[in-house]
Amino acid sequence: MRNSNTLKVLLFTRDISNNPQKLTIYARITVNGKRAEISLKRYVSVNEWDENKGRLHGLTHKARLLNSYLDEVYAAIMDTHKVLLREEKVITAQAIKARYLGQDEQHNTLLELIEYHNKTQKSVLRPGTMKNYYGTKKYLLRFLESNYKLPDIRLKQLNYKFITDFEHYLLNGPELQKGKKCTNNGAMKHLERLMKMVKLGVKLEWLDKDPFINYKLRFHKTERSYLTERELRLIEETDFTGAGYEKVKDTFLFSCYTGLSYIDVRELEKNQLVLGIDGNQWIYTKREKTSESVKLPLLPKAKEIIEKYWDSPETDTKILPVLSNQKTNKYLKEIAKACGIYKTISFHSARHTFATTVTLSNGVPIETVSKMLGHTKLSTTQIYARVLEHKIGEDMQNLIDHMNQKEHKKAIGD
Repeated sequence: MRNSNTLKVLLFTRDISNNPQKLTIYARITVNGKRAEISLKRYVSVNEWDENKGRLHGLTHKARLLNSYLDEVYAAIMDTHKVLLREEKVITAQAIKARYLGQDEQHNTLLELIEYHNKTQKSVLRPGTMKNYYGTKKYLLRFLESNYKLPDIRLKQLNYKFITDFEHYLLNGPELQKGKKCTNNGAMKHLERLMKMVKLGVKLEWLDKDPFINYKLRFHKTERSYLTERELRLIEETDFTGAGYEKVKDTFLFSCYTGLSYIDVRELEKNQLVLGIDGNQWIYTKREKTSESVKLPLLPKAKEIIEKYWDSPETDTKILPVLSNQKTNKYLKEIAKACGIYKTISFHSARHTFATTVTLSNGVPIETVSKMLGHTKLSTTQIYARVLEHKIGEDMQNLIDHMNQKEHKKAIGD
């Protein structure tokens, strides 16, 4: 684009303290006759300054250093003018001054990015997912206060060190939740959410580059708890006197035989129980987490639990009387202990139990299990899937029998 603006840069001194031994050096930018001045915060005496050259006299160490600095200032102002031309900005003396001083840039902050993300994603992400993002925001604010003594930070200040410092804070900092420190995988989930928000900042052009580019999340593989056939039978055969315990036991067992998550069991309505194409009862529902449709034939033990509460005034339109998630998991721990099951059990363990003990270990193909669990990818099901030791033994024994039969046939043929 052709530039018709006239630009002049003048370096001069001004006496602002009535002291000829301390003149302040200024840079004056003139565009089309209009001026803008920048104080360079450098001082000289009247005898040291050459008004014609706009530099210091002589070759003293001070003169060489200061003149070198003034050359850099002059070059930087000229470069700023070129950048504004390339960006097709309106060229004024004030515009060049503002860009040189970094005052024309948007200084978006981390908190602004988090607020923008949460506001725009609130209608897209599930409430449970949003709750996790609110938790990450809370820990980031604590981290900023602890490490920076600040309520917020500019996005331009985010770098690799910020990320690793935040990781160290999560893993080694104060007890963050319920009197416990963050686990490795818990810390990685917070960093994963921060990474997603930062990538949004890059897309919005609030950030020039992604500070996570050289950072790698490090999740530890964890053993997901599930019940064996024996443990499942122990819970089934144990009666509890407290009504709450009995409801939690039945709700948990229902999930073990359907693979439905806590929220999906809680929201299950009687009208979602339909007659399937095979003449048996099926559940037609949609996963709360992914909105994936689930069509599930009912196993006999799941039917028995439904029939137990079908006419209960507690259920109304719901299939089961489901207690709060917190109370359910509290009772489950006590139920497991009462049954002599010494492993950490949560309601989600029922989903793992369905995937492993109830289906896969009984020969149900993983593709079918994936469909019943409402997974969008088979790889997700493989996280749940476990090939139990006795199943490995059975499969290998079948292989041995098959090989023996081949050898036997070969011997007869010979």
